[in-house]
Amino acid sequence: MSTTRDRITQIYHQPLPNLLFNAQQTHRLHHDPCAVQLCTLSNIKTGLCPEDCAYCSQSVHNKTGLIPQELMSAEAVVAEAQAAKANGSTRFCMGAAWREVKDNSQFERVLEMVRQVAALGMETCCTLGMLKPHQAMRLKEAGLTAYNHNLDTSPAYYGKIITTRTYQERLDTIRAVSAAGISVCCGGILGVGESVEDRLELLEALYHLDPVPESIPINCLNHVAGTPLQDVPAVEPIELVRMIATTRILFPQSTVRLSAGRVKMSDELQALCLLAGANSIFTGSILLTTPNPERSHDEQILERLGMIPKPL
Repeated sequence: MSTTRDRITQIYHQPLPNLLFNAQQTHRLHHDPCAVQLCTLSNIKTGLCPEDCAYCSQSVHNKTGLIPQELMSAEAVVAEAQAAKANGSTRFCMGAAWREVKDNSQFERVLEMVRQVAALGMETCCTLGMLKPHQAMRLKEAGLTAYNHNLDTSPAYYGKIITTRTYQERLDTIRAVSAAGISVCCGGILGVGESVEDRLELLEALYHLDPVPESIPINCLNHVAGTPLQDVPAVEPIELVRMIATTRILFPQSTVRLSAGRVKMSDELQALCLLAGANSIFTGSILLTTPNPERSHDEQILERLGMIPKPL
């Protein structure tokens, strides 16, 4: 076991009171502990993705009954971004169910979306699949703030979840994003049948990225009927809290995003995750194609905790 893995293991497995105390100390050194960034994720192109990700409703390999939708117009996406900004979101992410970006008219439309959303003064993010270096440069020139490309799980477990894209291909896209001067948003998914060791190996892989991700989404599987993972047991709540706290300690300056799966979390669990170092949530009733808590419910949670949306 590597020295880094030893450290990650020791952090994760310490008594929970100590882990939370250490995470809180780290969090307060680098962030306002009462501020939570609100983000909005727009599904700008739905379904028919050729990848075989075992968790995904949008894969052509999974019979989920999803109705495909073509790439949205720039005008419709910008209208969504304006509404998100009016409701307190400071980051707007555009996701397309593509394996990879292709140099065609659809990419030109996405670049126009990026220009117009960036002009609103919001942090502007995309998740479009694999990128080549010249495509990352074009996104940067259009005003893209961040690019999301998750590693999903550990290198060892990855092949059990996806076979149509290698771990190295994911790393290559992340390298192209970083080289273009775009900040990296990269995390993983809990509850896809992985072990605790797989989760710690995922953190080790993130830790060795250079630079480390500016943004780390921690997702819990949204169980979708028709996917191979529809019956996998849910993540044990305290294990999620441990993962959030360990991530906060390992990545002091990064934004740790409590992402997919919140609709099944109690208010108390979400509060504990925020206390453990998560400082961003995705708002809106739909997260790509799966349910997400209503914005009004998020507002209630933050108000009860005495927390506020992070300003731009």
